Amino acid sequence: MALSSRNKRLVFDEIRRQWVKATPEEIVRQTWIQRMIQQLGYPKQLLAVEKEIRELPHLEGLGVPERRVDLLCFMKGERIETLSPLLLFEFKEEVLDLAAIDQVIGYNYFVKAPFVAVANLKEVLLGSMDRKTQQYVFHKALPPFADLLKKELV
Repeated sequence: MALSSRNKRLVFDEIRRQWVKATPEEIVRQTWIQRMIQQLGYPKQLLAVEKEIRELPHLEGLGVPERRVDLLCFMKGERIETLSPLLLFEFKEEVLDLAAIDQVIGYNYFVKAPFVAVANLKEVLLGSMDRKTQQYVFHKALPPFADLLKKELV
């Protein structure tokens, strides 16, 4: 992760291709983006950072709230030219709590990704909807991109 020399107040976001303010939450986001790309094989061209929900390709024109997602990873859709949401991420500086989990689940009501995650610098919780109970189930791990694509929903 590249930090600017000006008192480390800026960090370079390679997805947005720009320097952004190095807030504590932004440091968490950029750390996870680097892990996802470099260690877990997530294609950076399938990552969207700080996007308004209403700007997402599959939701354009629909009545959705004015909310911004921290990170959304897409997968290729059924047709070669389409993308579908795969993983919706919410990043927090602090301890991961029920409020953070509720936030990402609330956003996913509109986004409809099969997986959601919340993370801080030390941990990540990956969740998916249990089809039987209709409740989210969370695990403490983020698998590589190729494994997530194959992962069975619980």
